[in-house]
Formats: sequence, structure tokens, C-alpha cells
Amino acid sequence: MAVKIIRQPKKIALIGAPTSAAAMAAGHERAPAALREAGLVPRLQEAGYEVADLGDSRAHVFQPDEDHPRARNLAAVLSALNDLRPRVEQAVKSGALPVVIGGDCAIALATISAVHRYYRNVSLVWMDRDADMNIPATTPSGCIDGMVVSHIIGRGAPELVRFWGEPPLVREPDVALFGLERLDPPEDAALARSPMRRYMAADVLRLGAAASANAALERVHVASHEFVLHFDVDVISSEDFQATNYAAAGGLRVSDVREALEVFLQQKNLAAVEVTVYNPALDPDGSGAKLLIELLAAAFTKRLEVLAATEAMAAAPAVSAAPAASAPEPEAASSAAAAAANSSAPASPSAAEPAAHDSGPPQSEEPLESPQLATTDPSSEPDTPSF
Repeated sequence: MAVKIIRQPKKIALIGAPTSAAAMAAGHERAPAALREAGLVPRLQEAGYEVADLGDSRAHVFQPDEDHPRARNLAAVLSALNDLRPRVEQAVKSGALPVVIGGDCAIALATISAVHRYYRNVSLVWMDRDADMNIPATTPSGCIDGMVVSHIIGRGAPELVRFWGEPPLVREPDVALFGLERLDPPEDAALARSPMRRYMAADVLRLGAAASANAALERVHVASHEFVLHFDVDVISSEDFQATNYAAAGGLRVSDVREALEVFLQQKNLAAVEVTVYNPALDPDGSGAKLLIELLAAAFTKRLEVLAATEAMAAAPAVSAAPAASAPEPEAASSAAAAAANSSAPASPSAAEPAAHDSGPPQSEEPLESPQLATTDPSSEPDTPSF
């Protein structure tokens, strides 16, 4: 029996994922509490949302793990994922938009698998300075944070690949890596063989964040697929934001990130958002938390404006046909005919659309599955939050 999800556009289900188990150091586990204390919930409410705070999953803190140099803290990572996933499932089922505050990047496995419980086709926009496409055999650090995308597409440690029972979690053509700037050689080689879409930071800056974001969405089929937005805050240049373990100069400025977020968040098929790798220990005056909250509030405000405008257009009565125009003069008719002929020529590609850096031979798209909702057992459904 399928579960029908009734979307509630003005409702957000906030979930904290206080874990740094997949990272290279502690600190990220403090992010959910710090962002709440800095006023995240009231700021979203001011933007027009009804927010249900579902609390935090269990905390997992980074520990040195010299016994497993190829996949450090794997048991703790799995424990964090197993605790987070039912909380996100509960939020998805409620119809509110899940907003998951991490924490390290590995939480994406729980978020996406929770969305997958209710929707067959799930795409992913990975907004991050890093591709996170190493695997245990190629990792220079053993940090699982640097392998998350590989596990999402079905490569890497078996325990994580099988976290979702039917790998891959997301098909490679349905993944867009947005804002990339750092690639290890094995990651570069893997991308050269992959149909994943990649949008390098340099291309986004050259062609414009909004145009790049729209191109990414089109290429990963968000018109017909639900999608998860992963926002790793180290995608922001350290010139604007430093409160993360992996801050660096270059990359996208905060204005570019805001512009892209506004495009991503206004999509009706957005199924979940997650924010990762903010480290309050590197933000003693709280300025980084305030920047992130205002960045999110601006994008969520734009989302409501766009959704409201779309609803208004859909509800507007049809406009009656205009009276037929009088016949044009001969010279005007000739000009109109020439214009019509020109308009039938194929349009040239837009100069504003960035190259997606698709590597390898083109692949034919698989037919879209229908219906969108996955079959579930209603007896095992988590309780929905009350608003």
C-alpha cells in the first residue's frame, strides 16, 4: 500500500544531526545546538514558516581510529546514520520540508535513504567544494567524509553501500556536483569515467550562479524527480566564511552561494535540505552562525515568494481570447512572414548555460519510473510530528 505525502509548503521539520564521526576532527557535532542558540528557528518563523523542531539524533564525536586507517570510525558513522534516518522519515511523511543540520557530510546517506522510502526517483544536488568521491582503497586520510558521494552511488565500504537495501541510493546521471574546486587524483579519474554532472566553481563564477544552478537542476531531472539538496558550508570562500574545518580561499563568494540556494530552494520537488560542517569552535564571536542563518533565511523567504506566485498563477481565471486583429498592410505582412520564418530556425544554445563537464561517452537515460511514491508497509511508519 502506497503512502501519499501531502506537501505542506509553509512547514519545516528541523532535525539536528550532532555528529563528527566521519570528519577529520571534532567540532561539527556542536553545530545544531549553536545554530539554534543563534536564532535559527525564530528567523525561519519570521520568514513565514511554521517550524517543528524534532530535536537531535544521538551525538557521535570524532575519535582517532588508527586501527582502521582506510575507513575511520565506521561503526560510529553507521550508528549515527541508523539513529538519524527514522527521524528524517518521520519528517518526510508529515509533508513538512525536512531541514537537517549537521554534523558531518555522511548524514546524507540517512537523509537520502529516508526520502527514498517514500519516493522512487531521487536526485541529488551536492553543493560542496569537494567531490567526496574517494573510496577506502584510494583515500589519503581514511576520513569517511571524503567518500560520501562514492557510497551514495554504490562504491566503497560494503557496510555503507548497503545502508540502503538497493544500491545505488542515487543514479550517477541524477547527481550534480556544484561548486567543486578540490579534487584528489583518484576522484578526478573516477569523474572522467562517470556520467555525473559537475559544475566547477570557476564555471559557476564565470557563467553566473543562478544560470549554473538552473542548468544543474535540469540535468538531474528535478521536474520529474524529488531531490535532496546537500549544502556543505565549506563551499563558501574563506574570504567570507571561516567557521569550518576545511575553509579555503577561492571558490564561491557568499553572494554566489545565496543566489544558487535561492534557485535550488524554490523548486517544488525539493524533498529535503541538509547543512553540514559548520564548526562553532572556529566561530568564537558567533558571526559565522549569524551569516549562515541569514543566508538560509533569505533563500527560504524566496522559496515562499516563488511558491505563492506559482499558486496565484494556477488559481487565476483563464484570459478570454482577444479579438482578431485587422489584416496587416502588404509591407507589414511581408515583414511578419520573414520574422515567422526566422523564428522557425533552431535556437542556438544559451551562452549562459555552463558546461556540465560530463565525462565519458554519453549514456541514454533510463525511462522514468511511475508512480513516484514507493510502496511501504504502513504498519511500520514512524509517527508524524505535530505542528
